[in-house]
Amino acid sequence: MRLRNIPGSREAIAASEYVVHEDVMEEKRGRWQEVFGNDHPLYIEVGMGKGRFITEMAARFPQRNYVGIEKYSSVLIRALEKREQLPEMHNLLFLRMDAEDLPRVFGKNEVAGIYLNFSDPWPKDRHAKRRLPSKEFLARYDQILSPDGRVEFKTDNRALFDFALEQAKEAGWIIDAFSYDLHRDSAMAPGNVMTEYEERFSQKGNPIHKVILHREQHRTKCLF
Repeated sequence: MRLRNIPGSREAIAASEYVVHEDVMEEKRGRWQEVFGNDHPLYIEVGMGKGRFITEMAARFPQRNYVGIEKYSSVLIRALEKREQLPEMHNLLFLRMDAEDLPRVFGKNEVAGIYLNFSDPWPKDRHAKRRLPSKEFLARYDQILSPDGRVEFKTDNRALFDFALEQAKEAGWIIDAFSYDLHRDSAMAPGNVMTEYEERFSQKGNPIHKVILHREQHRTKCLF
């Protein structure tokens, strides 16, 4: 789907105090606690869209730091508009970047959790490596997650979800929990924060799928 260009979005993003800009991103690697000015754990959402999910998470959990990542200016600007309505919030920043560059921006063990919500399914087989729950991307997450870090993935796309489960097993990750119908799952539904897509698809009757993963070498019974 082609994204509609929003005039002035790049300029607004470039001028925003809530965006860490490309020319200084790599300088922040390993120093994100300094950026936020505290020692709180860091959580990131890769492909945050219009920002409903991560903004709500930051509001619910003020003792965590959040970074929302989006590569399209025309989408990021919508998240930024939400953020600008909350000047009292001090635990949420944004990056405009491609997810392939995550290890260049975040250091080893620096991220406590990664959220992937309704990611692009890249349906053609030749594009499988571009899917955010692919083993190629899991390898990138492995470079930045803390020893007990988690990846949470949600989608309404059954084929992409099955792919994610298969890739996790192939890459040696442990599946803590998963559901093919999150909103009716008594164990996983409590506390769920919906994205814009999630609300839209669930209203159409589409079941929402979710999985929580961690790396095998750091197996633990705790979920984040």
